[in-house]
Amino acid sequence: MDTNQPVLQVQDLRVDVAGRTVLQSVSLQVQPGAVVVLMGANGSGKSTLGLALAGHPRYPVVEGSATFAGQDLLAMSVEARARAGLFLSFQSPPDIPGVKNNLFVRTAVNAVREARGETPLDAFDFLGEARGAARRLGLQEAMLNRPVNEGFSGGERKRNELLQLAMLRPRLALLDEIDSGMDVDGVRATVELVGALRAQGTAFLVVSHYQQMIEMLAPDAVLRLAQGRIAQTGGLELVHEIARTGYAPVPEALEA
Repeated sequence: MDTNQPVLQVQDLRVDVAGRTVLQSVSLQVQPGAVVVLMGANGSGKSTLGLALAGHPRYPVVEGSATFAGQDLLAMSVEARARAGLFLSFQSPPDIPGVKNNLFVRTAVNAVREARGETPLDAFDFLGEARGAARRLGLQEAMLNRPVNEGFSGGERKRNELLQLAMLRPRLALLDEIDSGMDVDGVRATVELVGALRAQGTAFLVVSHYQQMIEMLAPDAVLRLAQGRIAQTGGLELVHEIARTGYAPVPEALEA
């Protein structure tokens, strides 16, 4: 892929949810290997943006455009987006009763490998990689044999999302409050994984309120979402400003 071309380009995106406009006109871009942090008050539409880009049917895009790795993202099915390398972590990862974690992740990994023209991983090779990734992320190996997220704590669910991220190695990862419910070791493991994948070219759009983790991520850009659009763009100074002042109304957003 051309490293000068954004892996994600969003222009004037409008998303309606249950008849209400949540995102009015969002424009942003993410370069390969970049980390972009998205901040905003509760209910500002951060999760809506991720779900809309992933193709969730309850979050339809009404206007605007989005390209992913040079393709029209909005014309692609949910499955095609995932196979092309788009990954979304859920703010509240759901249970999938009756589906073993290792089977779920291996099926996803091999679907992506097939789309890339790579040979699938057999059960032995997959388990070797998965056990290593789980160990690095602080996820008990026994979790691989349990149904997806069933009986998992909040932190274990988030580590399980990280396991999927580590195994899939996507082009772009949308991480929605991945630090929520994490202890300090979990946050450190998150930062280390993001750094490792970033070095391989994976781009990240990270939703977070956690100042310390954002600083550890060393983002290329910090965006503030307000009034259904990107109201401010900056770096760590914007994170520090929000920490001082909170999410007070932004005049530029209100006037736009």
